[in-house]
Amino acid sequence: MLDNKKTATLNVHGRTLELPVHSPTLGPDVIDIRKLYAEGDVFTYDPGFTSTASCESTITYIDGDEGVLLYRGYSIDDLAEKSHFLEVCYILLYGDLPTAEQLEDFETRVTHHTMLHEQMQYFFRGFRRDAHPMATMVGVVGAMSAFYHDSTDIGDPWQREVAAIRMIAKMPTIAAWAYKYSVGQPFVYPRNDLDYASNFLRMCFAVPAEDYEVNPILARAMDRIMTLHADHEQNASTSTVRLAGSSGANPFACIAAGIACLWGPAHGGANQACLEMLQEIGTVDRIPEFIRRAKDKDDPFRLMGFGHRVYKNFDPRAKVMKQSADEVLGLLGVENNETLQVAKELERIALEDDYFVSKKLYPNVDFYSGIILEAMGFPTSMFTPIFALSRTVGWISQWKEMIADPSQKIGRPRQLYVGPPHRPYIEVEDR
Repeated sequence: MLDNKKTATLNVHGRTLELPVHSPTLGPDVIDIRKLYAEGDVFTYDPGFTSTASCESTITYIDGDEGVLLYRGYSIDDLAEKSHFLEVCYILLYGDLPTAEQLEDFETRVTHHTMLHEQMQYFFRGFRRDAHPMATMVGVVGAMSAFYHDSTDIGDPWQREVAAIRMIAKMPTIAAWAYKYSVGQPFVYPRNDLDYASNFLRMCFAVPAEDYEVNPILARAMDRIMTLHADHEQNASTSTVRLAGSSGANPFACIAAGIACLWGPAHGGANQACLEMLQEIGTVDRIPEFIRRAKDKDDPFRLMGFGHRVYKNFDPRAKVMKQSADEVLGLLGVENNETLQVAKELERIALEDDYFVSKKLYPNVDFYSGIILEAMGFPTSMFTPIFALSRTVGWISQWKEMIADPSQKIGRPRQLYVGPPHRPYIEVEDR
């Protein structure tokens, strides 16, 4: 329960308003301004809502100053080391660590919902072959409401549960088929004897001529990528899902909206941008030139993969991703890859250079994830779809929480209007 004993005093237009102050479990106090307009005839102005709490949530907590990320209170370090993605999905959806029986039941339900309705094959084939996989995913996920009518009633808790399981289960298949379609290869069906990450890798890389034997190190690295990206509090795409859901839209439409938002280069495309930057630098001997450009405030060049909007110290996901990067690149024998050499040298400089250290520009999760995905054989066009399938469980958890919240209203932000005041209409012959 929120603590309503504290208040904040606001003097506006000659009136004194007492606003409730809530104390969360973790993080700074929050001033409740819900009655600000009714009692004070004013709004707040907060572009990007960066100082506004739009909801009450029990799912994810971030402390950007200390570099902390918790899923339902469990640290990302512990989960990445000791858990696996489907267990993380259970934690995000239901709030606690599952018992052995609960986890087995959950994994079975997900595993047996991975196939897509057979008619959806024709939906994929309606796209041009050169369509970006994210464009395909937005369309296909949105179209799921046309195929799964028995899980679109948001007022029915069981239908919400079925929709959640379906999307978590089918998103790897959708992402893999979007990739297969883009490269002109036949679709590969999921297999029930493989774990979640292994199934996805096989659906991406197997072909009828020969099967794909999933290396456990690669599967573990993919599982970690999914775990590290499973949820990240009220970011742009999650807020989009909640906003779409607040209107009563069906869950498939809400998740499609989240995927569309994630597609933006400032959000889900960061690891692709980072890899492209490393490739632009090209060789280790060119790094000093780009470091100089990064320090020049008049140069538009920016180092991608360093620093984070939320994490002002270090990204707690980055050290886990770095470990995976070392394991994957060592397994694949690409330690001498030029792009990797550039990345390693750039990382070394950033951790030692006073300019980067003083500004706390540490390598973030995107710096390493793009390197791993490229080493596995994924083109950059698949980086954001993999992010989307990883984030699906977070979106669904946030959506379900919003639906069950009795205080939730349809999203309706206000504005600071700076346009012309009322003016008369002039007939066309008099203009």
